[in-house]
Amino acid sequence: MDKNEFFATWSKLHGEAKIEGIVKAWLQISYSVVRPLAKLRVTPNLLTLAGLIFAIALWQFPSSWPAAIFLVLSLFFDGIDGSLAIYSRVTSKFGAFTDSFVDRLSEVFWALALYKLGAPVILVFLALLATFIQEYLRARAGGLGHDEVGLVTICERPVRASLIFIAIVANLIGLQATVVIAVIWVSMQTIAMTQLILNLYKRLTI
Repeated sequence: MDKNEFFATWSKLHGEAKIEGIVKAWLQISYSVVRPLAKLRVTPNLLTLAGLIFAIALWQFPSSWPAAIFLVLSLFFDGIDGSLAIYSRVTSKFGAFTDSFVDRLSEVFWALALYKLGAPVILVFLALLATFIQEYLRARAGGLGHDEVGLVTICERPVRASLIFIAIVANLIGLQATVVIAVIWVSMQTIAMTQLILNLYKRLTI
């Protein structure tokens, strides 16, 4: 599969989303990564599992120096499993469901890592609740025939991972920033959820 076909397939699977800016840069990177993986007969499910394993490792060792690497690898593998499925032409509804489910499960372990770093449980709960509501609304709208990607909010998955990453690094260098970062996550996620609700309301009432 050449790059143009890869881009076109990705766009079609994501509600004819435009491929530009950061999205285009990421897809170019993932395309370059999955090509050799496909030749080695690595499966998308194996990458999905790897992403989950690194998320669990992060939860177990959030205060260690490898914690930041665990988070990056978890996000990376969770991000390229779909690209490998597209490149290998093995996309399926079950695979998409599994990928989405594992993504949410991985984020639970990310949040638990933040809790172990000192974030109050109520803030972690509220952040996860707003996150899951946002992702559920997007998935439900997709099930009703609306664009799967739709609005890109201020707190999508890479942003959430970035906040956890900052908390990990801050903890490693001795900065007490975990609570502040948890507050920022809750605030941004609440705004993002509101953005999506308003956007979906406009689209679903037309």
